[in-house]
Amino acid sequence: MRIHVYGKPQDTGDAFEDYLDPGKTAIVSIDMHRGHLDESPDCPCPAPRAREIVKPIDAFHDAARALGVPIIHVRSVLRQSGVDDLKGIPAAWRRTFPLHVGPIPGSDRHAIEGSAWTEFVTKVLPEDLIVETKRRLSAFYPTDLDFLLRNMRVETVVFDGGFTDCCVLNSAFDANNHNYRVLVARDLVRGTDDNLEQAALAMVSLHLGLVADSADILSEWKTRKAKRDAA
Repeated sequence: MRIHVYGKPQDTGDAFEDYLDPGKTAIVSIDMHRGHLDESPDCPCPAPRAREIVKPIDAFHDAARALGVPIIHVRSVLRQSGVDDLKGIPAAWRRTFPLHVGPIPGSDRHAIEGSAWTEFVTKVLPEDLIVETKRRLSAFYPTDLDFLLRNMRVETVVFDGGFTDCCVLNSAFDANNHNYRVLVARDLVRGTDDNLEQAALAMVSLHLGLVADSADILSEWKTRKAKRDAA
């Protein structure tokens, strides 16, 4: 298996065989919705670097579906009343992130339940699964993702989406803490900027799991599926 450790490629041979069984794996795609990806100036929490991975993520998901790997789409959704954010204890990013990027016009509308901003930009098929009670940074909090994965008998999660240094990293930490094997598709995530993206991937590679290109992940899955089908 070819992975990236602290940004450098390594061939690990069969050392991570237990991470690569497609029959025990699910892809968790994080926050690929209009609230981050819409090109309108009204986009409430823009993540422009992630727009370039929409088509590659769709292609990866199509290939994974063909191999029987389930896709779980996770999106941030906040109650219209604002009780779980703006009118409760607001999420920290609303006050800290603007110190770096400046004011974020329309951020009050981010992820509001029933709004167009919660619509997925990536392809979602009827057989896919959706988790949409993500209120903060991790795909596991306060959602039913762990419950869903346990019932699917999933042992390995593969993350794609954004932000690498924010929601992907937080989700990778939580997945590891819940004792899942973690892979991050390094070409299918995007961070705030390249420096933070690379730093987040380095942290994953040292402490949480494997960082690998999506093509290498698919290649490993195809090899194992072919062996299983031939048996």
